[in-house]
Amino acid sequence: MAPLSINAASPDPQLMNLPWDRPLEKWPVRLLAALPRGISRHTVRFVNVGDQVVAIKETPEKIAWREYDMLVRLGKLGPPMVSPYAVVTGRTTPGGEPLLSCLITKHLPFSLPYRALFAEDIDPSMADRLIDALAVLLVRLHLLGFFWGDVSLSNTLFRKDADGFAAYLVDAETGELHDELTAGQRSHDLELARVNIIGELMDLQAGGLLDPEIDVIEIGCAVVESYEQLWEELTGEETIGLDQRWKLTARIDRLAELGFDIGEMSMVHDAGNEAFVVRPKVVDAGHNQRQVKHLTGLDVQEAQAKRLIDDMRTFASVQGLGDELNQAVARLWILEAFRPTLELVPEKFRRQYQEAQLYHEILEHRWYISEAAGEDVGIDTAVRSYVTHVLQQREHKATISDHES
Repeated sequence: MAPLSINAASPDPQLMNLPWDRPLEKWPVRLLAALPRGISRHTVRFVNVGDQVVAIKETPEKIAWREYDMLVRLGKLGPPMVSPYAVVTGRTTPGGEPLLSCLITKHLPFSLPYRALFAEDIDPSMADRLIDALAVLLVRLHLLGFFWGDVSLSNTLFRKDADGFAAYLVDAETGELHDELTAGQRSHDLELARVNIIGELMDLQAGGLLDPEIDVIEIGCAVVESYEQLWEELTGEETIGLDQRWKLTARIDRLAELGFDIGEMSMVHDAGNEAFVVRPKVVDAGHNQRQVKHLTGLDVQEAQAKRLIDDMRTFASVQGLGDELNQAVARLWILEAFRPTLELVPEKFRRQYQEAQLYHEILEHRWYISEAAGEDVGIDTAVRSYVTHVLQQREHKATISDHES
């Protein structure tokens, strides 16, 4: 019988101290991180290891290694996903009975499974926003040649991203990487998404977490429509007249607005129509994220990045710094707007939210109460109101929910 083996690129020695001779479901509570778990066909636990939290999933050894290798390969391509950490094999009980192997991934900070989001806030628009996020994730994965094979809300984690969400792949057990996907493979993934989402939303309705009047079949079908619209915009051919070159710029601008850059484009001259046919060949997601990273060093989601860029432009205009965003303007914005605003929020709340999301919500709240007051209330008043009427109320709801459960 093979001895216990922990295989990782950079393992933490504290992994050896975990009770690998017990099934995950029998691990002591003192080891576990208090994080919501999604629905899974496997036993999954969040565990504190040193200064980080990892997700540990029990699964057969062959499957653990396959998923680990897939996550490593996929991670090199850069899609939104959890990061692989280790595979543990050779587990046995003190009596010598074999136990399942474990796949370990790093916990994605500030992320939640879809059921936890609905439990936190029963918002009628929540389902639509999650579906849009999942459609974007699926398009990004398909552009990389990744066939998921088990698309669902359950196999996805979500982070708040300004007024919407960003979706992250969390389960690649059935995934396959190809040079390019066929239309049939993409359609298969889409049909899986549609069917699984309908079932998951029906389950939410049965549990009282989703309005029973909401048409979950319509929402499930919406993922197909959202996906197909984005796929066409990113990959579709467009015929442009020789005297209509401005349409090429407009296409590039539309993609940037969606958060994508064109890395490569194919243009073929159509002599018969005095035009050329344009088709994007390489599309790279994260247009605004890269700009914010370059300007400020902040690592944020795409919609958050767009909001921060807009606020930087407003700041530069008010300060008389011109229209061009550069690192000098961004540094001044960080020092005089971004950091001072966040420091007005009590530390216990700052630890619970991504900085960019917190800043976005403060700006939204400022706009809302300023409109009600008929004048700009100022950032200090806005933050005090936001803490009292938003953050403290969320904390109160979470406390009630914990007691009820």
